[in-house]
Amino acid sequence: MGVPMQVVGISGSMRKEGNTAKLVRLVLDHVKDSGIKTQYITLADKVIKPCIGCENCKEERSCIIKNDDWHRVIEKVLACEVLVLGSPTYYYDVNGQTKNFIDRTYSLYHDRRLAGRRAVGVAVHADKGGKRALQTMEGFFSSHEFSYLGHVLGKAYLAGEVLDDKVAVQAAEKIGQRIVDLLRPED
Repeated sequence: MGVPMQVVGISGSMRKEGNTAKLVRLVLDHVKDSGIKTQYITLADKVIKPCIGCENCKEERSCIIKNDDWHRVIEKVLACEVLVLGSPTYYYDVNGQTKNFIDRTYSLYHDRRLAGRRAVGVAVHADKGGKRALQTMEGFFSSHEFSYLGHVLGKAYLAGEVLDDKVAVQAAEKIGQRIVDLLRPED
């Protein structure tokens, strides 16, 4: 049967236990319940500086910004088989912390260091914009040659309210099962 492969879930929300975190954790919980190793990371307590467009990563083969938390987070992503990336929707797109995380991966693009992994997008919106946030994440996944497994879109405003969105909860469980079926096909 082999060692279970790792699934990393990242919540880009600045609310540590917000709706985005809850949906990402729902996906991970379903996967973990099947015996597959998961790791949850919140960006809420991390400093992720923006890409400065210096292009030095082409020669250095890594982002030259070293005085923040991005390198510690990306090492977890580089070690995983499946990335579950979640973001709240701010002004019809991913929030700034998630965008900073995505933009810094440009430093890995030159050597296609993220290629071959699988990915899931998770977005939460109060009313509109969730689809656009998912498109941003899908563009990130496509650029880095991830295989896209699908998405979860939740509707919520107040803390914890996303758990009342039955469609989102079912989608999180379904995508979790898709990950399990992919990583443990013998079951």
